[in-house]
Amino acid sequence: MDAERIIDLFLFAIPSLIVGLIAYYFFKEHTKNEDGRRRFLLKKDLQVSAMPLRLQAYERLALFLERISPNKLMVRVPPISSNKDDYEQLLIQNIEQEMEHNIAQQIYVSEKCWNIVSAAKNATIQLIRKASLLEKTDSANKLREVVLTEMMERRAPSDAALSFIKEEVSDLW
Repeated sequence: MDAERIIDLFLFAIPSLIVGLIAYYFFKEHTKNEDGRRRFLLKKDLQVSAMPLRLQAYERLALFLERISPNKLMVRVPPISSNKDDYEQLLIQNIEQEMEHNIAQQIYVSEKCWNIVSAAKNATIQLIRKASLLEKTDSANKLREVVLTEMMERRAPSDAALSFIKEEVSDLW
């Protein structure tokens, strides 16, 4: 009789175990789906609040690139003396200050974008330094003339970076 009772108990327990396992599986899947839904909504909310900051960062970097464009830089920063070396340092210092004001924007843009912006800054500095090293460059005004003439013959380094920023912003939509 004890064996018969154990078998009966076992036969009653099997359906309960099966129902329990199915309930556990469904509960686990439901919890997983809810967690995924919560993560999606949180990410969506974060994107909504982060998008204006990202767009502002792109705007600031575009403004930075416009300000360091040699054509605009030469107009905005006139020489303080006729010494070409002083003017070269003034221009480079101005570019570096502009960069320092925008250094935090790198956290809102892609690494590739930031590298391109940095490369444009460095290329602009190199352009000014090379123009200063030319033999015909003997004064600050001559430095301005050489750099502006160079910009008539080719695109400014900041133009390529600005094009990349526009492309990256268009990908956001």
